[in-house]
Amino acid sequence: MFTDSGGATDAVQLTDVRKVYGKRGNTVVALDDVSTRFGRGTFTAIMGPSGSGKSTLLQAAAGLDQPTSGSVVLEDRELSTMDETELTELRRDRVGFIFQAFNLLPVLTVEQNVTLPLRLAGRSPAKGRVLTVLEQVGLADRRKHRPAELSGGQQQRVAIARALITEPAVIFADEPTGALDTRTARDVLGLLRSSVRSAGQTIVMVTHDPVAASYADRVLFLADGRVVGELHSPTADAVAERMTRLGAYADEASQPPSAAVGGQH
Repeated sequence: MFTDSGGATDAVQLTDVRKVYGKRGNTVVALDDVSTRFGRGTFTAIMGPSGSGKSTLLQAAAGLDQPTSGSVVLEDRELSTMDETELTELRRDRVGFIFQAFNLLPVLTVEQNVTLPLRLAGRSPAKGRVLTVLEQVGLADRRKHRPAELSGGQQQRVAIARALITEPAVIFADEPTGALDTRTARDVLGLLRSSVRSAGQTIVMVTHDPVAASYADRVLFLADGRVVGELHSPTADAVAERMTRLGAYADEASQPPSAAVGGQH
């Protein structure tokens, strides 16, 4: 069963996605027949206890990790039928990435870091595009600076601009505010939220923070590699309450009754 309405409005669609690591007799099921959709112009947060499959789901949806079975369609492309060269081109042209580590090149200026994906693809940005994106993230006046001259929050804004520059079908964000203080994190989350509202960007974000998740349109909850629920128009309190119950669910489902309760991610 799908967890969202589908069709041509989907940026990414996963159907019965299963991911198993290891060999016979010593296997770990990271994703257990997951089916879900991420609609265009939506902001989805993915949450769950440690080991629930959050990062594996993100990597499968982005074409970074091939599922053991099942289907992943990004726009109209079935990823399982593509070779590594085709996947690399698809990720470069149609997917943006934002990570906890900013992954900026220290010798390049802000402007050069932002345009790097285009230059690697042998393309030039459309006239005015770089300035538009830098204005969108509030860094137009810092475009000649290098990363070492910027705060952590400003560096993450550069990473967001780099993800936006190719006008991707979807941006995948893995704990994008994990290295930031609370106020800076809220600024970055507000920026992501506004890129969805004003530019119709699609964002899928893995987070452990209920406050971060409250900026999304929808929160998808995972436990033991399965989708176990979702929340629309979430509040931080509602997400925290659901995560508390999810922690109990995951522990009860995966451990014998006498086992100690594990912490959440």
